[in-house]
Amino acid sequence: MSDAPVNLNRVRKERVRAAQKARADENAARFGRTRAQKAEEEAARARARAQLDAHRREEE
Repeated sequence: MSDAPVNLNRVRKERVRAAQKARADENAARFGRTRAQKAEEEAARARARAQLDAHRREEE
């Protein structure tokens, strides 16, 4: 064990800051894209949806 006292408020605040940083990084990755990147991702989703719909069985 360490002999130095631990400031619990500091530890709590550091934990909160780390969580906020992680959330900010996640949001930056999700929303911080260019218009071209967003359009490409939407086109990829549309292609995947169309391919899936093309393989769907028709119920009679």
